[in-house]
Amino acid sequence: MTILAARTTTRKNGIGTPPFAALGFWRLLVLLAAFGLFVLLLIGRLATLALFESTRAYGATNTDYVPDRGDIVDRNGVPLARSIYGYAIWVKPDQLLGDKKELANQLAAIFPDTSAAEFYGKLTADKPGYLRKRALPEQVRQVHDLGEIAIEFPREATRLYPQHDMAAHVLGFVNRDGNGAMGMERVMNEHLRNPGKRSKPLNLALDVRVQAALESELLSGMRSNGAKGAAGIVLDVQTGEVVAMATLPSFNPNRPSFANIPDLGETIVDGRYPISRQTNNVTNRVYELGSTFKPLTVAAALDAGTVRDLSIRYDATRPIEIGGFKIRDTHPSGRWLNTPEALIHSSNIVTAQIADNLGAARMDAMLRTMHFNGRPDIELAEKAMPIYPKKWGRLTNMTVGFGHSIAVTPLHLASGYAAMVNGGIYRPATMFKTDPNAKLPGKRVFTAATSARMRQLMRMIVVDGTGRKADALGYRVGGKTGSAEKPGVGGYSRNLVVATFAAAFPMDNPRYVVLAMLDEPKGTAEASFQRTAGYTAAPVVQKTITRIGPLLGIIPDMKRDVDVSELMPLLWKAKGE
Repeated sequence: MTILAARTTTRKNGIGTPPFAALGFWRLLVLLAAFGLFVLLLIGRLATLALFESTRAYGATNTDYVPDRGDIVDRNGVPLARSIYGYAIWVKPDQLLGDKKELANQLAAIFPDTSAAEFYGKLTADKPGYLRKRALPEQVRQVHDLGEIAIEFPREATRLYPQHDMAAHVLGFVNRDGNGAMGMERVMNEHLRNPGKRSKPLNLALDVRVQAALESELLSGMRSNGAKGAAGIVLDVQTGEVVAMATLPSFNPNRPSFANIPDLGETIVDGRYPISRQTNNVTNRVYELGSTFKPLTVAAALDAGTVRDLSIRYDATRPIEIGGFKIRDTHPSGRWLNTPEALIHSSNIVTAQIADNLGAARMDAMLRTMHFNGRPDIELAEKAMPIYPKKWGRLTNMTVGFGHSIAVTPLHLASGYAAMVNGGIYRPATMFKTDPNAKLPGKRVFTAATSARMRQLMRMIVVDGTGRKADALGYRVGGKTGSAEKPGVGGYSRNLVVATFAAAFPMDNPRYVVLAMLDEPKGTAEASFQRTAGYTAAPVVQKTITRIGPLLGIIPDMKRDVDVSELMPLLWKAKGE
């Protein structure tokens, strides 16, 4: 009784705990500990998957998500090249379960730019490999839905060119080791890879809106005239900034071996187009640019004082015979011409006489001052060396005066025209956006008076001469045609020409040079298949200026124009005109 009373008292006072209650407490504690351990293990596993397993599956480390190469943007910040993590498609051929031919056809339907035969070759290869180095998420989903467990989708660092083939020759591309292979990617490779610099985008002078318009009109002109190629440039005459530069046919830097114009009769090997498509024809090919040189010759003669009175006439009634050669006009006028008429009618005979009076030494000096004897002034590495006369005999000097016996790049000519119309200051071209407050390098090559006179003369060429089809209403265009026969075996080919129109606008206050060149145009039915620049390249310039003028802040004004009233009496008028 005593013991029982003691136990009862202990329970009532809360001092003691029955054995089964203590056991329940410890069971609960162990259960809570086990649950907590399970939660910790679960969190740890999720962290492991997030940090290690996903990167192992995608073939990258977590640190790789920091871009390894800086962005390239246009003058307004529009991305032209950037580094991203994109999807690739990888296959293990020995683990494929389905029919490989059927799978190849399904893949070709998803990726129309790759044939089923090419896919089949990859599906039957001896070792694993890429089906695609780059693929869009939607394409990845479609391939995933095919249900093949042997196809994987790793995410890899890649260089993306969101504008596709636009400005491809300017941008270039990145090769497999991550270095720039051409264009600005090559020139600025160290800058773009430098950790301290790549965080800030590289600003180019290009304007994607102007670039798109130039490429569109060049492509339209190339196709309508049956030309084998085209090139063009839009250049700021005051700063030397390249606002647009294009070469056609082009290529897609996202897939450098493939191109965007498959209907040019080219030989295609394994689905790849000729490497020649990667040649920048504005900076890395030289041409005899023909009559586009004539304004430069006249400008040099005005500066030297060998042409003082524009009313003085030169004999253009018959060809010039010199050194066993004949210099003749394509469309002989059969009369004496003064300097404005010689430019308006593009007379080789008169320009040769002006060059002869100027002399070889002064002609050579003028061209050297604008670096026509060296590679073009621009940051790109792809720059061709001109074919420049080694000896300046009398005949050579006369033919150089109208654009023969010398071959330069279109960029040489555009920079020369910029100097001729901007007041006479030569500035090297640049691919970079310039600071409006920066002092730009430059040197005087023509007097301001000569530049003003040339603006009048070039405007007259478009209003009354061979450049009529380049006259964009309200933009006061001035320029010069050039139709040069291409040299070949045994001399020049009369049927193959390089047609160029070099222009500036607005001529009362020049802002931009626009140059368009068509390689071997056949002409259009509307123009009776005329191959010359006045019918082929000039309309391209007219359409381009009409499109880009408003984009560049130049509003057409029908009430303004260059005052050429003092020169109009010099032009011969036929009876009845």
